[in-house]
Amino acid sequence: MTTPPWWVYHGTGKPHEWEVPPASRWRTFDGTPPAGGRPTGLGWLVAGEADARVGRRELLAKTYRAEHGEALLVNAAIYLRRPLLVTGGPGVGKSTLAGSIAYELKLGEVLHWPITSRTTLQDGLYRYDAVGRLHAANLDRQGRRPGRGPADVGRYLTLGPLGTALLPADRPRVLLIDEFDKGDIDLANDLLTVFEEGRFPIPELQRMDDQVVTVLTADAKAAAIERGRVECAQFPIVVITSNGERQFPPAFMRRCVKLRIDPPSATKLRRIVQAHLGSQILQKPGMADLLEVFAEKMRKPDAVFATDQLLNVLSLESDVERDSDDWKVLVERLLSPLDDQT
Repeated sequence: MTTPPWWVYHGTGKPHEWEVPPASRWRTFDGTPPAGGRPTGLGWLVAGEADARVGRRELLAKTYRAEHGEALLVNAAIYLRRPLLVTGGPGVGKSTLAGSIAYELKLGEVLHWPITSRTTLQDGLYRYDAVGRLHAANLDRQGRRPGRGPADVGRYLTLGPLGTALLPADRPRVLLIDEFDKGDIDLANDLLTVFEEGRFPIPELQRMDDQVVTVLTADAKAAAIERGRVECAQFPIVVITSNGERQFPPAFMRRCVKLRIDPPSATKLRRIVQAHLGSQILQKPGMADLLEVFAEKMRKPDAVFATDQLLNVLSLESDVERDSDDWKVLVERLLSPLDDQT
């Protein structure tokens, strides 16, 4: 299928040059990128670098294959500067989609914010070590640590994944908010203002006389915060994953682009297998039939399977004789439903 000319993300796993698309007036933000242009040292490989250096996350990102409809909604979220709410069963690639976007658009390593029942908005924005700073202030007063002053507050403040994603830069960062439905019921509402305004204050820095304070980011870099406020220049590409176990408020939903990733068709499954294991694997006796049968199982109602189950089996193909009892056992067990606990 022909790629529409306005797409920047193609879902092909091939990094390429691209231009940040223009934003609508109501999704344009006022943050100023740092001098010198785009951020550096983001830690992701780009096209042409040796595959031997590709780690696990980069490999998953490189081999992800998006359907046309999935890539369509990714592009819509990028153009609209809206979070992408991704739902679907386990193992369909919800989290890997974020890595695929970051890899293909050369936006650096994904900022990862895993959600639990105890997660708050503050966790995503920044952490302030008030106890550590108080202890340091006591040492200062006792003269046991000369040369430090009250402006050292930046040493005790670390931006979270969301806070880091909102730092001003000329290219957006990719933020993965993972398993959002595990969070407290108020978390979705707490995010509304940040998603709408693209900024947040840091009161601990706003109280300082210094106009600029350097803090640590979620990816262990330094960032200069001016006047105690973080405001993005490009709204981050936010991928929010959910297993569909609960509903979110309409006010939150209207700020998101919704994408459901269904179990892959046989065609998509074939593309995934070829990306991971090469096209030769499916030319071997019985392998193409095995893929077709598994694809049919995955798309049955209430079926709980994951793509990597098939990849696991096929990766063992060269090591196990296909007519042996061991092969039959492996196929039966490795390709069994994930909700089968026996």
